[in-house]
Amino acid sequence: MTAILKRELSGYFSSAIAYVVLAVYFFFSGFFFYAYCFVGDSTSLSYVFANMFYIIMFIIPVLTMKTFAEEKRQKTDQALLTSPTGLPGIVFGKFLGALVIYALCCAIFLVYATVISFIAEPEWSVVMCTLLGIFLLGASMIAINIFISTLTESMVVAAVVGMGAGLIIDTMSYFVSIMPIKWIARVLDSINFLNYYTNFTYGVLSVADVVFYLSVTALFLFFTVLSLERRRWS
Repeated sequence: MTAILKRELSGYFSSAIAYVVLAVYFFFSGFFFYAYCFVGDSTSLSYVFANMFYIIMFIIPVLTMKTFAEEKRQKTDQALLTSPTGLPGIVFGKFLGALVIYALCCAIFLVYATVISFIAEPEWSVVMCTLLGIFLLGASMIAINIFISTLTESMVVAAVVGMGAGLIIDTMSYFVSIMPIKWIARVLDSINFLNYYTNFTYGVLSVADVVFYLSVTALFLFFTVLSLERRRWS
């Protein structure tokens, strides 16, 4: 797994993907930070975190689009699937590679909180809680998009489908509000990512929210292993 992780990190930084993702994330987080904290004269990062939900939905598919799609396109997936590292190790290594890049993105919020500390005392408990939330959200989205990457050999298709999945997640609240069948509306509301994420942005640390994101992450990593297992024996 360590070899896969090193290979993934090397691949990210030897191409433009890591730099583009970091640049886009830093740009939009910096824009929201300036707009809400300086122009809006606020010492709270809650609105900055809340708006980053929408950016994450679009940059993570770009980050993960090559994980398995590129392997299939270059015909290197068979060598990977028959390597001594088991499929769970391969999947987890690629997942950790993307997660490390994403963690570097999230670290910028510690810089913003430090800047605020020169003006006023930031609510560190809220900052750290929200940072955990945005990290768990990203981890679950990475797992979903890595699974999507196993379904195609086109990085563009993987990215577009991933963005489509993100758009569905983003508009889940709308579907809940227009759903006439109550039990379906309740089911949709129970898997609404935004509901669980919003709690973190207000400094509310709930076990249910943490378990939700960890469960989604584990579930889609499991789906990814199954998808690769099926391909190996096909």
